[in-house]
Amino acid sequence: MNKNILETINSPADLKKVPEDDLIQLCQELRQKIIDECSEHPGHFGAGLGVVELTVALHYVFDTPYDNLIWDVGHQAYPHKILTGRRENFDTNRQYKGISGFPKRSESEYDSFGTGHSSTSISAALGMAVAAKLNGEKDRLSVAVIGDGAMTGGMAFEGLNNAGINNANLLVILNDNNMAIDPNVGGMNEYLLDISTSKTYNKLKEDVWRILGRLNKISPGARNFIQKVDNSVKSLLLKQSNLFEALGFRYFGPVDGHDVNHLIKVLRDLKAIQGPKLLHCITVKGKGFKQAELDQTTWHAPGKFNKETGELIKENKPDTPPKFQDVFGHTILELARNNEKIVGITPAMPTGCSLNIMMKEMPDRCFDVGIAEQHAVTFSAGLAAQGYIPFCNIYSSFMQRAYDQVIHDVALQKLQVIFCLDRGGLVGADGATHHGAYDLAYFRCIPNMTIAAPFDEEELRNMMYTAQLPDKGPFSIRYPRGNGSALHWRTPFKELEIGKGRCLIEGDEVAVLSIGAIGREAIKAIEKNPPHSVAIYDMRFLKPLDTELLHTVFKKFSKIITLEDGTTIGGLGSAVLEFMADHGYSAKVIRLGIPDHFIEHGSQQQLYRECGFDAEAIYNYICSI
Repeated sequence: MNKNILETINSPADLKKVPEDDLIQLCQELRQKIIDECSEHPGHFGAGLGVVELTVALHYVFDTPYDNLIWDVGHQAYPHKILTGRRENFDTNRQYKGISGFPKRSESEYDSFGTGHSSTSISAALGMAVAAKLNGEKDRLSVAVIGDGAMTGGMAFEGLNNAGINNANLLVILNDNNMAIDPNVGGMNEYLLDISTSKTYNKLKEDVWRILGRLNKISPGARNFIQKVDNSVKSLLLKQSNLFEALGFRYFGPVDGHDVNHLIKVLRDLKAIQGPKLLHCITVKGKGFKQAELDQTTWHAPGKFNKETGELIKENKPDTPPKFQDVFGHTILELARNNEKIVGITPAMPTGCSLNIMMKEMPDRCFDVGIAEQHAVTFSAGLAAQGYIPFCNIYSSFMQRAYDQVIHDVALQKLQVIFCLDRGGLVGADGATHHGAYDLAYFRCIPNMTIAAPFDEEELRNMMYTAQLPDKGPFSIRYPRGNGSALHWRTPFKELEIGKGRCLIEGDEVAVLSIGAIGREAIKAIEKNPPHSVAIYDMRFLKPLDTELLHTVFKKFSKIITLEDGTTIGGLGSAVLEFMADHGYSAKVIRLGIPDHFIEHGSQQQLYRECGFDAEAIYNYICSI
């Protein structure tokens, strides 16, 4: 048996040279590589461990990158990255200027499609399969590996529905681990569980598979005949008829997703079958690391840990302010105790957004709708139409997926849905697909919408309290990833006057207008004692703007800096320039924020510096304006 097989593999071509008898050892080495690296360089952990054998089998059987391989959601792709030339620099994963934590076309020819957001793989793979068909590439296959909750997203069903009638050479592999970040929910999850646990069907399926393989060597028509018999048996033994075959797919499985040798045999058979087909693999998220198997939610992305003991390594800094997401979780519970009409909605992120705090006490008033942002918004609108007050918590970058529903189903009808946009602004290591760069801009142009961003945790509480008061209409509250700045944030609720900002620091020469928690960077800049007298204003609301405050500022200051943790196109800076033009003012205005290009991954502070709005950059702008 070879030693250190993984060290000899720099591409799938190298992988194909490994004898099949040695692949189990290779899988063990690959799994250990992920454990070793993620314990020191935190990232997504459990999902990659669950697809080690599947990844090896796919690259062993298929001709990547000629055959297109798409991972959905992309955080499953760590084993794929290691096997496709990124083993030696995998320690830079999610680090500033290092490799991305998600598949990325510009990073490797083996990354056929970028998949930072879920449920996109089937549509993308279908497009590639149709392109191959148009090009006459009959031997080229497109493979979509969809799992870790991605099948709960509506777009996956749109892709399935369309793929079944196209007859393109497409293979969908359903990585069924019953998990996203939190446990999967919904009818599809129950349906898959029914298929995977039907012992009678699975036994008969294995027999049919063996017969199919033998008879096909004798008669080319035997495969089709056996498949028809198999389809009939499925309908008899399962509570439901097979959804996938009703959509035009040939369904195969379930199979053990951790048996690499059997997976190779199955994939070789499927490679010879033209048209749309689906292989159902049963896997365990966190496979091979005991703690990750037992607590799959915590070990989705656990941070640093002791790889020998499984102990999580936490930085226990005294007097650390809470995370904004936890302030949301505790505050919505407090509000819900006093207002029976308040309900909480999240698309598959109860732990990530801390709605799980309310879920524990009020499970009947919290709803995890799966990875389905469009549905989450319109579901919230339906609740609001019947007099409930939904707090719909969606990460800023994921809210992009439900833009039409916000306009058509909420704002147009003036329904009181409160959007709590977690991860507003630059989020750090997850990179370009997850930065909440655009919500301030894309919400600002929607009529009837109130847009707020808290400076600190106390402000978040008061904005949530204000938003749930009667007749406030559609209301957006965006806040950043990570910790706030206030230790004593559990203060009595106070209604805020909508559209009113405040002066944080008085000054006479330069005015800094900021919105949200990024204003702390401006205060740090002032602490460096710039040569000018600087006033700092916390706008609090982007819409409606505090026009009274802006009149005061433009009458007093000729040098103004706007600061936002969002795109400079269409956000606060743009709103201030529009106000200046509309009212005939003249001033030198510098707009600081996220520039007009996609920002890659790194720590939040590194990215603030790169974008030119950390404390040092703000100080320099104050000095030079």
